[in-house]
Amino acid sequence: MRIKQALNLAKESLKDYESEAIFILCEYLKKDKIWLFLNEDLEFDEKPYFDLISRFKKGEPFEYIFKKAYFYNLEFYVENGVLIPRYDSEILLTRLIELCKKNHFENILEIGFGSGILGIVLAKELNLKITACDISVKALEIAKKNAKFHKVDHLINFILSDFRDLKDKKFDLIFSNPPYIKNNYKLDKWVLSEPKEALFGGEKGYEVLKDIIEFSFINNVKYLACEFGYDQKEILQKLLSKNFYQSQFFKDERGFNRAFLAILRREQ
Repeated sequence: MRIKQALNLAKESLKDYESEAIFILCEYLKKDKIWLFLNEDLEFDEKPYFDLISRFKKGEPFEYIFKKAYFYNLEFYVENGVLIPRYDSEILLTRLIELCKKNHFENILEIGFGSGILGIVLAKELNLKITACDISVKALEIAKKNAKFHKVDHLINFILSDFRDLKDKKFDLIFSNPPYIKNNYKLDKWVLSEPKEALFGGEKGYEVLKDIIEFSFINNVKYLACEFGYDQKEILQKLLSKNFYQSQFFKDERGFNRAFLAILRREQ
């Protein structure tokens, strides 16, 4: 079958996901979109391509299909069992890089490292030493693999632990992209393929964020930075203030608040 014909059939099958049909074909052929356009009359073995289209159509994200995702212009290994990196997290990452350039932190903790993207980029960009915890065995395996690939495995100490069990440790910066979606929030079938424990934060959505804020206050953590849900700024601002944190919030390109940076001011 010719490339143009196969692509048209795939687009028709996916309907509202035409760009994904193109992306999957590019990945399958290991070519870019320009090459597809210039070679649209070329014959190729279309069966494996339509098998990939079928997997995507059934709800398997293409990041899981091809076992890779891109974040901060870097490639990361991902597979079923870890949260897929998203562009929105670059908002938090950008603020963390700015913060770490201006301050010297002795002990940094990441809560919920997933595939390891945030800690790995921070370590790679600034040569920082970081402790990172997660409760997922799969995440531990994949994050270590990504850290080794990006040559920062000597800088990041990935541990299998709930952050609440680290109360005897001292940290001067904590950052996290925790689960923050309400348990009853409707998600599409592709997102629902991702691990539930990395998506859903509880009945209200912000329960894990609340625990992180309170944990940080109790343990006298001076700086705290987190990603959160688009409608959670007001409640988080109150929780931060209640725990003596002065906060600053940052918006995404659509104008939604997506990340905060807070500093402990016990004299409030």
